[in-house]
Amino acid sequence: MKQSVLNHRLISKRYFFPRKIEFGDPFWIDCGDAKLGCHYQEKYPKAKTLVHFHGSGEVVSDNIENFVPIIESMGYNCFLAEYRGYGMSTGRPALVKMLSDVEHIINAIGQPQENLVLFGRSLGSIYAIHGAYRFPRVAALIIESGMATPLERLLNRIKPEEIGVAKEMIETAVETDINNKHKLENYSGPLLIMHTQNDALLDVSHAERLHKWAASDSATLKIFEHGDHNTILFLNFHEYFEIIQKFLRNL
Repeated sequence: MKQSVLNHRLISKRYFFPRKIEFGDPFWIDCGDAKLGCHYQEKYPKAKTLVHFHGSGEVVSDNIENFVPIIESMGYNCFLAEYRGYGMSTGRPALVKMLSDVEHIINAIGQPQENLVLFGRSLGSIYAIHGAYRFPRVAALIIESGMATPLERLLNRIKPEEIGVAKEMIETAVETDINNKHKLENYSGPLLIMHTQNDALLDVSHAERLHKWAASDSATLKIFEHGDHNTILFLNFHEYFEIIQKFLRNL
């Protein structure tokens, strides 16, 4: 992955919120200059695997005890992807550089594309969408509380002059390196988008734009009336997983 202004250390400091938490038996992925401490236990060798990319303030261990067992109860394997500098991983977070890590992750799982369902929550939507773009034959893509573009959040957290560039340079970098519109227009597989009407961090227009951009003929948009960016799962628990289960069953 080429150098990008979006990998600047100050952007990483203000955009990512890593926590260092250890857990048992990590699944290590070597990305060359960093090792990612992911979680994976293949419970069903012949089943599809859901590959989960979490939000910016979360870590893999947050999802081991609750999210994984529910996905497994549906008859699917669950792979929890970790980011640089998070959990047990080495390195430091870098917005664009981590796009190349997605390819290392998917290749390391060792399954055909057709057996993988990519799931991105919040920040993780960037990496799940990129995965579907680079591996267009994946079984499906799920986006929860995702972002159409990170530009608004970036400009809320950093002034271009702080990193010695013009605003236009950041805009161009986002357009070039994290063009979710282009990526979704080139992904035609099954797509589920979930968001809450009350998301104050990433308003519901993000979900609506993602849905509009989708080339998929089977793109589904679900807007929950309850919860916000960080409580969407907990306040819609049963419906949330029922929707996912129904979506997976139809693959």
